[in-house]
Amino acid sequence: MRIMSKLLKVKIAPSLLAGDFAQLAQECQRMISYGADYLHMDVMDGHFVPNLTLGAPIIKSLRPHTKGFLDCHLMVTNPEQWVDEFAKSGADLYCFHIEATQDADALIKRIHDLKMRACISIKPNTPVEQVLPYCSKLDQVLVMTVEPGFGGQKFMAETMSKVSAIRKQFPELDIEVDG
Repeated sequence: MRIMSKLLKVKIAPSLLAGDFAQLAQECQRMISYGADYLHMDVMDGHFVPNLTLGAPIIKSLRPHTKGFLDCHLMVTNPEQWVDEFAKSGADLYCFHIEATQDADALIKRIHDLKMRACISIKPNTPVEQVLPYCSKLDQVLVMTVEPGFGGQKFMAETMSKVSAIRKQFPELDIEVDG
């Protein structure tokens, strides 16, 4: 008897952080036309990470111009503060850092209540065990392979063991790798 394993679909989610900010609507349309499954929106508050980027008003202004799946990765302190605003802006997925919240369960519930997909992100030096208790409640996990906040960093191959650990325990869970 031959056993067939389910193949997981690879999804492409280019970061709009690398795009032309003066042309973000066109950049979204271009990425979708090239076959992107998601549009990855890096949201930084200047506190959790040193850089400052787009926020919910930008997401709201882009929403009428794209049917693309808006994957919002919040690198912010107090992600609970922004969840309602991102839901109203048209975000499809709300991804917060496990290191930035005191009550991941409540935040996951709130995200789902607002009809968004819930995702937790984990930094390179954070043990994978911190995210595992929440995986059964999540739609996706994001594993950072660089320190969040800056582009152009060297890939940290050792972080891929986190992907393996999550996949082993949660074979159906979507896992995004960022960096």
